[in-house]
Amino acid sequence: MAQADWTVHNADGWRRVIVTKGLPGTRWLDLLTGAGCRVEVSQSARVLGREELAVRIGERCDAVIGQLTEDWDAGLFDVLAAAAGRIYANYAVGYDNVDVDAATERGIAVANTPGVLTETTAEMAVALTFAVARRIVEADRYVREGRFESWLPTLFIGQRLCRRTVGVIGAGRIGSAYARMMVEGHKMDLVYYDIFRNEHLEQAVAAYSELLVARGEDPVSCRRADTVEEVLATADVVSLHTVLDDTTTHLIDAARLAMMKDNAMLVNTSRGPIIDEAALVDHCREHPHFLAGIDVFEHEPSLTPGIRDLDNIVVTPHIASASQWTRRGMATLAALNIIAVLHGLPVWRDDDVLPFLSDDPPDAAPSVVNATELGLD
Repeated sequence: MAQADWTVHNADGWRRVIVTKGLPGTRWLDLLTGAGCRVEVSQSARVLGREELAVRIGERCDAVIGQLTEDWDAGLFDVLAAAAGRIYANYAVGYDNVDVDAATERGIAVANTPGVLTETTAEMAVALTFAVARRIVEADRYVREGRFESWLPTLFIGQRLCRRTVGVIGAGRIGSAYARMMVEGHKMDLVYYDIFRNEHLEQAVAAYSELLVARGEDPVSCRRADTVEEVLATADVVSLHTVLDDTTTHLIDAARLAMMKDNAMLVNTSRGPIIDEAALVDHCREHPHFLAGIDVFEHEPSLTPGIRDLDNIVVTPHIASASQWTRRGMATLAALNIIAVLHGLPVWRDDDVLPFLSDDPPDAAPSVVNATELGLD
């Protein structure tokens, strides 16, 4: 990239930090420059290639804030290690784009930004659920094209969600938040699959059910399924909230899609490759009442052929965490991770990272995924 594509802040700073995309807000930048860092920020909207990143790291680079769209492999960590790099901070909660083992072998900390995306991402999953259930995108296009002439009893009839069954695959923080929004907001029964039982979620649904009964209404239920297949066969809407790894790539394939109800809804705000998109296209063509809402894609940013032609698939451009509060919070956590590691501070051991968004953040690194392996506890 040309020099003009980068903006340099605090040019005389004693630590050099590379940031591969411009980030929302200014607090993250104020924190880094206030800690004596020279901060170089890419102004390009392109995904930076491996060679571009290596050239920019150069002979000396203390830290990098990178993006989930970049492949941080052993080769790049060789470059960063040779430049005396101490930490790579992923601007995301997930880090399937990072070879953590390679970073660890080279003594480089890998940080992420959990704890500030939960409700925002869950809200997006809810938005996609209702967008597909009530055919919002189709209806919006219909009006904008000037085709709306009068109210009709059969115009854009969608699906009602109240008192139906919601399924969640991956009941971590985001999956649990989505589940509660659907259960407590729309009195849905819940069936979830996770390798770990989520007692807190089950207790929350039980407490809400007791409240409904006390008010003379029917209860709601929550149960942990033994298999993914059980969730798919049972639920009216299934939302995916798993990590991406070898066990979850193409978790939803043709065989599992065939297990779902013909008018079921599938929502994905997790990672694109969890769904076999070619199989999804075929399934949606063969089952026109089946609905899908996806914010992430298998070959992102490219769409699998056929997706853009199907009205029963709603797509958004990977914006599940895109609220001002969340994106600024992510940038703040990334900056504080770098500052802490460069200054030899300990790693925060509480799941609640919100204190780091206060005016007086703790003297610690919010989240370093290989802290134990590097002895940063």
